[in-house]
Amino acid sequence: MVAAFEGWNDAADAASSVIDHLVAEWDAEVLVELDPEEYYDFQVNRPHVHPDEGGTRAIVWPTPTLYLARPPGAQRDVLLFRAPEPNIRWRSFCSTVIGLARLAGVTELVTMGALLADTPHTRPVPVSGSSSDPLLTERLSLQPSTYSGPIGINSVLSETAAIEGIPSLSLWAAVPHYLAEPPCPKATLALLGSLEDAIGVGLPQGSLEELSEAWQRGAREVADADPDIAEYVQELENERDTSELPEASGDAIAREFERYLRRRDIS
Repeated sequence: MVAAFEGWNDAADAASSVIDHLVAEWDAEVLVELDPEEYYDFQVNRPHVHPDEGGTRAIVWPTPTLYLARPPGAQRDVLLFRAPEPNIRWRSFCSTVIGLARLAGVTELVTMGALLADTPHTRPVPVSGSSSDPLLTERLSLQPSTYSGPIGINSVLSETAAIEGIPSLSLWAAVPHYLAEPPCPKATLALLGSLEDAIGVGLPQGSLEELSEAWQRGAREVADADPDIAEYVQELENERDTSELPEASGDAIAREFERYLRRRDIS
């Protein structure tokens, strides 16, 4: 199961956009919708009104949705879970979600998030990961998390999964904080690549690469039009370049080649 949550855990909508992308690319079907009345303060997560296909105005509630996807050529199905971060009853919410995962036979959980960070838009988007499972940590060469501070629903869901014996992995993309407005397809594409490495299944890129290139051009125009931003980006580049870029390492090059082989198999 792959899960992402709107809100605090999802800078520039980068993580929830991965779910949207895979739902569309895999033509995933809705499996379960949870009752939002149980988990949301509607003065915080307000419902929206939209016209339906017939032009009738309909209320759309912030509904946690679990999708079933059957990736072409994959040996197992994938559950995709997308929801706004709940306002109340987090433990009950996570118990319900993991209960559904167990009923469906889920063997691994991957949560995704995105945060605003001091990273330049001119460099590859950093993606960090952590896992509750020593085998996953070793297989993906992850560094143990040393973070201490406030957490989001991702962390609670992962802990609930671990208690129930489901190994979990958390992936986080770093979005340039001076370009925080959604969407950020470059960060979404980076998360998609890391997810592909984690589950070992070729993932369709669709139009994400073109959208990422268009975002990059727009970011360049923003920097070119503002000398202060351009100077700040230069400082970030210098800081980043003083340490070895993981994207230029031999391991990273090998991962990219493995991604190419997997995507060739699904094309």
